[in-house]
Amino acid sequence: MTYGKTLTLLAKQKRIRAAGLMSGTSADGIDAAVVDLDGKAVRVIAFDIFPYPPSVRRSILDLCDPTTSGVDAICQANAKIGELFAKALIRLCRRNRIGMNTLDLIGSHGQTIWHSPEGRQMSGRRIRSTLQIGEPGVIAQQTGVTTVADFRPWDMAAGGQGAPLVPFADRILFAHKRLSRAIQNIGGIANVTYLPAGRADQGLLAFDSGPGNMIADGLVRLITKGKQQYDRNGAWAAKGAFDPDLLRELMAHPFLKRRPPKSAGSELFGQAFCLDLYKKAMANKMHPEDLLATVTAFTAASIADAYRRFLPARPDQVVLAGGGCHNRTLVGMLRTFLEGSTILTTADFGIDPDAREAVSFAILAWATIRGVANNVPAATGAKQSVVLGKIIPG
Repeated sequence: MTYGKTLTLLAKQKRIRAAGLMSGTSADGIDAAVVDLDGKAVRVIAFDIFPYPPSVRRSILDLCDPTTSGVDAICQANAKIGELFAKALIRLCRRNRIGMNTLDLIGSHGQTIWHSPEGRQMSGRRIRSTLQIGEPGVIAQQTGVTTVADFRPWDMAAGGQGAPLVPFADRILFAHKRLSRAIQNIGGIANVTYLPAGRADQGLLAFDSGPGNMIADGLVRLITKGKQQYDRNGAWAAKGAFDPDLLRELMAHPFLKRRPPKSAGSELFGQAFCLDLYKKAMANKMHPEDLLATVTAFTAASIADAYRRFLPARPDQVVLAGGGCHNRTLVGMLRTFLEGSTILTTADFGIDPDAREAVSFAILAWATIRGVANNVPAATGAKQSVVLGKIIPG
């Protein structure tokens, strides 16, 4: 059977079993999901998280910093991360007794190491760029399954930010006829999809609201000299009190005032930002608990501020997803800052909060294989709708 015929059959197939793979800006590990899709419903069959070995995570974070990265390291990591993505999916299928031959498709976001939506001037014009590693050719080779990857670049070529990508899936999963909803992901970066009641394709907004867990994670690593990677359940922040002056200073960050479409990453709130903040806090003899309480409040306050600035109305429901759902201190602060909105998680809709993005990339790949435009120009700022993703036949 030729590759062309294989893709033609996939495009016509009514029901598809697709896997979604991704790793966020926090570089904690690989999220892997298997879902069944038929155009009307999405059913999650299996999901799990496969943490990166500590050495791999450190190397990824180094790749995100131009001062510690290099083209040879990026090249090698691209192949290595591709192998780890493939192994994660194979392990997920074995654990859940899912035959690899039952998978029709894989959608892999990969691991973002640099994202420059504003671009820079080159040869007299502004060039936007982004780079996700985790070679899809390796994934397709090791799994034998057709793989769709590199979802961001075409949207950026069309004038968009290349992010956020999941609003296409959010509309399918969470739109409601009578209720407006804000689907709030809190990963390394926090991003929101606003779905108005009724026709969610009319009035949908989506953008990165600011930092998610990235700053707190970075500070925990600095405070503990790498012995801890994050503030589990927000327990450390819960022991402190946020500093209103420092919070006010953080809330003055220019990204928060920038109108959507907009996206952020480690280039704004990554290791360099954390190190500067840590040095300043230590110079002022600030207690670690108070510092973590302050940056946790910064995440909550920046989310609420984004709603006030940019959403047309307060959402009826806020649906949380991502690792930030597990931070009780952060969720408590969000309830305070977003008083008046009902706070839920995607678990209330049958989707593990950690699975939402992996599930979304399975849906995005399903659209790609059918030739369906799967960016949302209202969210990314692209000049037109395009079909995202590059296809590697399995």
